[in-house]
Amino acid sequence: MNIIIIDGQGGKMGKMIVEQLKAKYPKLTLTAIGTNSIATAAMMKAGAHQGATGENPVIVACRCADIIIGPIGIVIADSMLGEVTPMMAKAIGQSKAEKILIPVNKCNNHIVGFEDYSLSDYIKMAVELALKISTGEG
Repeated sequence: MNIIIIDGQGGKMGKMIVEQLKAKYPKLTLTAIGTNSIATAAMMKAGAHQGATGENPVIVACRCADIIIGPIGIVIADSMLGEVTPMMAKAIGQSKAEKILIPVNKCNNHIVGFEDYSLSDYIKMAVELALKISTGEG
């Protein structure tokens, strides 16, 4: 199971996802792709097995991903203060991987129709879903 976590800005969300996935299922191989080096470093420090930064690593990783996890902005070109390039959003959107997107109302992207949970709650839900998918239960 090839699980890719994509995050930007300071990498807080990606870091929390990596920590929780590693705690619940330590044998998972996790790849951290940051839109910037700070995000990548945060996810690597949290325990990701490998990591890379930038547009090309996102494009390459999406080709062989089974699951992609990240904030909803990763599928919106120019989101996250411009860190998500159109090519990144396209690669993620066109990937055959299961996508687990966490709603975040930041950077001029507003999502309606979802419950107002904390970031921690959304990450917990995303981790549970990723574990179900990776074990064939989801």
